[in-house]
Amino acid sequence: MAGPDKRRDGTGSRGSRLLGAGALLGVAALVVLAFVVTDPDVRTHPTTGEEFGQFDAVRMLYLHVPMAVLMYAAFVVCAVASVGVLLRRTAWWDVTAYAAAEVGTVLCGLVLVTGSIWGRPVWNTWWEWGDVRLMTTLVLFLLFVGYLALRRTTADPRLQARRAAVVALVAVLDIPLINRSVAWWENRTLHQQSTLAELKIEDLTLFTLMFGFLVFGLVAWWLLVHRFRVGWLEQAAIDHDVATALAERRSETSATDLDAAVGRWNDGEDPV
Repeated sequence: MAGPDKRRDGTGSRGSRLLGAGALLGVAALVVLAFVVTDPDVRTHPTTGEEFGQFDAVRMLYLHVPMAVLMYAAFVVCAVASVGVLLRRTAWWDVTAYAAAEVGTVLCGLVLVTGSIWGRPVWNTWWEWGDVRLMTTLVLFLLFVGYLALRRTTADPRLQARRAAVVALVAVLDIPLINRSVAWWENRTLHQQSTLAELKIEDLTLFTLMFGFLVFGLVAWWLLVHRFRVGWLEQAAIDHDVATALAERRSETSATDLDAAVGRWNDGEDPV
């Protein structure tokens, strides 16, 4: 009996373990493709013959861009689930929103790190405070860090879930600003209009980029599944503790009433 119960209470399953193994193998294959197999971005000026381009720095494209897109997807899932929290007020929507927010925040942090690594050789700086896209992405990261901090408060769980849902819906309004920031504030950013348009996308480059989307999609899905299961077990534990506390309270109340009734009976009073 202990074996089945243990498997049922865990966060892993055969499917999720296969998904995790596939994601890890995919990450390893992507690293090899991105940093060993693909060619650097080297172009030749048509008149001077001088070489220019992003050279080896362009290899960050295969990590940075897929992570950014999956970051958007995770936060959109969080927003949709947050609407479900406000409308349906069920644990499933709340746990989904929480899990998606955590995955999105991790990806957002990695986007900022890989963007800085990519920007150092291309822009000659790790960070530019005046860059609109960098700053709007940082704001999104901080908003969801605040969301996660709010989820750790000791407030009433239902009230906490509703407040967090409102924060998530406000935070995702920053995503269109990030996406369109280069077009709307082209004079206030170091980012080019379109990384994919600027580069000459050939067969291997395109394949590696699409493979990056697939790999990080698997990674994000794997993290989301596991975090959802952890959250669901935490919610079940909370419900169990509440039910146990209520049962103990009812038991204490019943025992107290019984003792009082017996005392009145012994005194010759009507126990009712």
